[in-house]
Amino acid sequence: MTQAPARPGMIWTALVVVYVVWGSTYLGIRVMVEADVPPFLGMGLRFTLAGLLLLGYLWLRHGRSRIRVGRRELRGSAVMGLLLLVLGNGMVAVAEQTVPSGLAALIVGAISLWFVLLQVAGGQRPPLLTWAGVLVGLAGVAIISLPRGGIDGVEAWGVGLLLFATISWAFGSYFSPRLGLPRNALVASAYEMLTAGLVMLAVSVASGELSGLDLSAIQAEGWVAVAYLVLFGSLLGYTAYAYLLSVAPLSLIGTYAYVNPVVAVLLGWAILSEPVTSIVLAGGALVVGGVVLVVNGERTAAKGRGSDPAPDRTPDEALT
Repeated sequence: MTQAPARPGMIWTALVVVYVVWGSTYLGIRVMVEADVPPFLGMGLRFTLAGLLLLGYLWLRHGRSRIRVGRRELRGSAVMGLLLLVLGNGMVAVAEQTVPSGLAALIVGAISLWFVLLQVAGGQRPPLLTWAGVLVGLAGVAIISLPRGGIDGVEAWGVGLLLFATISWAFGSYFSPRLGLPRNALVASAYEMLTAGLVMLAVSVASGELSGLDLSAIQAEGWVAVAYLVLFGSLLGYTAYAYLLSVAPLSLIGTYAYVNPVVAVLLGWAILSEPVTSIVLAGGALVVGGVVLVVNGERTAAKGRGSDPAPDRTPDEALT
């Protein structure tokens, strides 16, 4: 994907969109579940609609040939959708029934730490700065997770689901190059979202979420949150990200990994009055600091190899 050189203002506008929109998706999920939208139903609708809209856009803009994929590509997209969106984003929505959005974002922010550990298991040797970041970040996760952020009402199972979701996402991200995904990132994302959305709708039915569901009892803000997640979180955010990939240094784009949790904590505190305890502040600072060290350690190593490191998978495929 190539474009003419962009003006710095356009780059920073797109970067701010990624920072704010993806940081706000944790808040959107929390609003959705607090308004009594069942988590699998809400996320199933989100990704099914987003996938269909993205496929429709690509078809109208570039023709049917752009969205045509083979069986291997479709199978790879389905596996990615399962690992990243169903077992990742879907579990985040379930967990946010008990975990505040800001706390959830901080725990999810540790994804890049698990990814480094998977790289080590695969035989890679990260630099010392990266190792320092992993240790600092994992210490932050432990400080936040063990006392559940020091916040009343947070269930241990919710924190456990978030940790499971981050590990599933890391596995999906690590093995993605071997799955034969569509080469076009937008096409791959569309099929991942569509297949994951349909799976989550099926899970919603099978788990009994729809049994006795009274749609009139669901608060309006719940449906507004679903619409926001579709149009902004899954479409606008990814479009801005895809644009940045074509015009901006990957090391700059990768900063979203430690900006998004901060944005999520601030929005949760400002809009939903979520508590920001000393435990959240201390553990969150360690998590964000650890991710900063990891990003900079990988950036330094990549410069030594003469390349710029690719950032993590998009948060649309990273638990938001």
